[in-house]
Amino acid sequence: MSYGFLDIASTPSVRAAQAEMGVQDFWTNLPTDRSFDRFTENESAFIGSRDSFYMASVSETGWPYVQHRGGPQGFLKVVDDRTLAFADYRGNRQYISVGNLAANERVCLFLMDYPRRARLKIYAHAEKLALDTDPTLTELVATPSYRAKPERLFRLRLEAFDWNCPQHITPRYTEAEIAVAVQPLRQRLAELEAENAALRAQIARAGDTE
Repeated sequence: MSYGFLDIASTPSVRAAQAEMGVQDFWTNLPTDRSFDRFTENESAFIGSRDSFYMASVSETGWPYVQHRGGPQGFLKVVDDRTLAFADYRGNRQYISVGNLAANERVCLFLMDYPRRARLKIYAHAEKLALDTDPTLTELVATPSYRAKPERLFRLRLEAFDWNCPQHITPRYTEAEIAVAVQPLRQRLAELEAENAALRAQIARAGDTE
């Protein structure tokens, strides 16, 4: 059976490391097909709920570089079942990823969902586009309400993706997620404070009549 992501990742040195640890047959004798070369509704929903991801590229000298990409929730768009796109917003203006991709278009994305301890990793080929190259695509990835300057677009052609297990992922929560989680507690606290105020007022009135 195919294991698309690992088929790409398993270079001779990786296979040697697997053999050294005695797991080389574990990954080659899987009972199910894991080619994963088309996004399903599951992946689309997961990608659409992210407000950041990590993207790895490789320089001409062989050094890897990992960059954090952030934006409004859903800024990484699923164009179709094999294509992603996003607006590249101005950052520290080092342009390391941009330069790397001019020499080698291969990238690896990691998308994390810390509260649910889920991670999606994606192998893709990245293409840099000027903002006026494809007006339809530019409109798709645009978020006018987001206060950041887009400098270019990136279109990513899927090669393979895979889901990782939740091991060693510590749950972490954003301020918005915490606010939603504690809202019932805040509401209950307000109710108790109102009850206490009413009881204090009742006791005060009782004291005035004695």
